[in-house]
Amino acid sequence: MSAGWAGVPAGVRDGAIALGVAAALLVTGLSLDGGADDDGARHGTGLALLGGALLTAGGLALCWRRRACLPVLAVTGLCAVGYQAAGFDVPAVAFLFAVYAAVREGHRAATVAVSVAVLAALPVAAMVSGQDTGAAFAQARGALEIAWLVAAGAAGEALRQAERRADEAERTREETAQRRADEERLRIARELHDSLTHQISVVKVQAEVSVHVARRRGEEVPEALLAIQEAGREAARELRATLEALRDDDTAPPRSLADVPELVERARGMGLDAKLTVEGRHDVPAAVDRTVYRIVQESLTNVARHADAATATVRIDCRPNLLTVRVDDDGRAVPGSSPAPGVGLLGMRERVTALGGRLRAEPRGEGGFTVQAELPVEQSA
Repeated sequence: MSAGWAGVPAGVRDGAIALGVAAALLVTGLSLDGGADDDGARHGTGLALLGGALLTAGGLALCWRRRACLPVLAVTGLCAVGYQAAGFDVPAVAFLFAVYAAVREGHRAATVAVSVAVLAALPVAAMVSGQDTGAAFAQARGALEIAWLVAAGAAGEALRQAERRADEAERTREETAQRRADEERLRIARELHDSLTHQISVVKVQAEVSVHVARRRGEEVPEALLAIQEAGREAARELRATLEALRDDDTAPPRSLADVPELVERARGMGLDAKLTVEGRHDVPAAVDRTVYRIVQESLTNVARHADAATATVRIDCRPNLLTVRVDDDGRAVPGSSPAPGVGLLGMRERVTALGGRLRAEPRGEGGFTVQAELPVEQSA
């Protein structure tokens, strides 16, 4: 039964509850009116009809308790006072439902104010119906027991808090799942950028150099070499497009400062006169260690791909509290110009910022480009 009832639309459920309450109130009121004395205890047929109409209206108003809880609260309160004044000693059940609905929606202050007003008006309404003071207060107390009123408000508040906690828990679960999915997606993108982009760039540059040298010598360029050159360009374009959608600054591969000489040697293999200078101690935190490797890797890759440079120098200075890595080239960068915000440069900046450091990437005054990062060692540790 409960499972079937839960599957019914909210509007249908509210309508059924409203009809049930209205019918119960009307039947109760008519049964009391039918037992009245013939001397006109109900103050005539007109008042009887008015009381019956108010009983019905108070119950039917509950159809809109979700969409307009405060107006329904006011209407059911007025109906309860009205049919009490008409001589119908019927409990204000519809008003209790309205109190529950209003508190559930979070209107606690308004509910308390309306409830106090109804509690004050009910004795007056009972006296209007012809009761003496004592009987009027007794009738009013029976019509709206304070205990039931408090229980209705407490039930509404309890359900509101439970729903809010459930919503917060669901939102937290969704946010956690989304964050984990984003972190994994972005981590994969970062892995691709840090490793695959570098390797593809090496293949592409080597193929282009080979084609260039063959043409300068007047030799016929092999079709396989031309295919490699075009495939390298296309792969670089496709990978860059993918990385634009899947960027990351999270976990990096287990590469470190000790692997930087290998990067410099690869740059020499591509025809770049690259030099490396390392000063100071090397026992730095793992996060700094990996970041230094990625900065040098990305910088040398950019030099090979974009700078049209002949030389590049890599200098790493390890101090007790600060590690500085700087990569300079003599490429075609124009002093005073702004570098294009590529994925690699943005990733470097994010890595450095995450460790509390600073990154400077700009054209040099004497020509070429420089990338300099300062990483606080103790803070990162």
